[in-house]
Amino acid sequence: MTTLVRGRCWAKAHPLAVDGALAAAVLVCMIIGSFVEPYRHDGGPSWGTRTPSTLSVMLMVLGAAALVFRRRDPWIVLAATSTVSVIDLVTGAYRGAVVMSAVVALYTVAATTNRPTTWRVGLVTMTGLTGVAMVAGPLPWYSQENLGIFAWTGMAAAAGDAVRSRRAFVDAIRERAERAERTREEEARRRVAEERLRIARDLHDVVAHHIALVNVQAGVAAHVMDKRPDQAKEALSHVRDASRSALNELRATVGLLRQSGDPEAPTEPAPGLAHLDDLVDTFRHAGLPVEVTRGDAETELPAGADLAAYRIIQEALTNVQKHAGTGAKAEVSVVRVGPNIEVTVLDDGPGEGTEPQDDEDNGGGHGLIGMRERVSALSGRCTAGPRYGGGFRVHAILPVTAKPVSPAEGGTTA
Repeated sequence: MTTLVRGRCWAKAHPLAVDGALAAAVLVCMIIGSFVEPYRHDGGPSWGTRTPSTLSVMLMVLGAAALVFRRRDPWIVLAATSTVSVIDLVTGAYRGAVVMSAVVALYTVAATTNRPTTWRVGLVTMTGLTGVAMVAGPLPWYSQENLGIFAWTGMAAAAGDAVRSRRAFVDAIRERAERAERTREEEARRRVAEERLRIARDLHDVVAHHIALVNVQAGVAAHVMDKRPDQAKEALSHVRDASRSALNELRATVGLLRQSGDPEAPTEPAPGLAHLDDLVDTFRHAGLPVEVTRGDAETELPAGADLAAYRIIQEALTNVQKHAGTGAKAEVSVVRVGPNIEVTVLDDGPGEGTEPQDDEDNGGGHGLIGMRERVSALSGRCTAGPRYGGGFRVHAILPVTAKPVSPAEGGTTA
């Protein structure tokens, strides 16, 4: 098997040498056949009853020499071999031995062109050579040698077309396999990118929320440490609770990166609106007054929409805590409107600017971008911007029967 593979590789690397060997083999066959009388009186072939003329030998050599270039110029080689074959048939020097070179040339043309061209060229070659042999040849028009020319040229055209079809079929299968492989690789890369983006959003939400609370409570504790130690202890207790919650959520998120066989993989469900009261309490303990209005009774959200609504509220309240300034108040509403759940977060603070930047100018935060990506992935809509008269508003519409779509299909909604 290894020798066969090496032989094929060598043949592909040296096509001219292969064609030269083929031309030599054809020449040997033509010369040997020129010494044989195929039909004796007793029905069998006989040797030595005839000898080819010098002209026949020259035509054989010319026809075989042309086959060396059959891959480089198949049409020219077919024309040359057909010409020397016609000369051999017309002169009557020998009964069509040179036609063998034309048969090989016709096979090459059929193997390198399309089927309609093969049929046309094959028909012209068959009828042309057979007609010349019948009309101008030395034998009667009904002789078996003349019919043999027709049969051999027809089989050469059919064999060449079959080889071309098989090559095209194999190439098509190979191309489909390569395309399928590329598609699988692209799909794998797309899924990895989506998973990385989702984990990055979760990590951002967890870190931004809890670290903001820790920062506020630590500042309160430092401010009242000397004058109000009891209030400082309470603030430090909130710092401990917030940091513990951050660690737990980070552990659950990072656990998604575990291998399937790793121990202690997280089994806690992702947070949702069922934990909204606990989330709001953490902000209230941090000094941010938050009012909650619920109008989604008996509405069971899909897991993706439930997590998205929770994260949007979490990120919006975190931005209020960081950017709205002291004395700001926040309002959270979750309302069922037809087939959608509408989540709205408002604040009345003057803020540090017209819009929470989430440190995006410094390349640090992606809070608002993460909100929009979450909503877009569920075929929803999300808007965020300053309110008339001061404050900021975040509004998201999530379909209750949301079907997640890929980022390429969803896009980002401003």
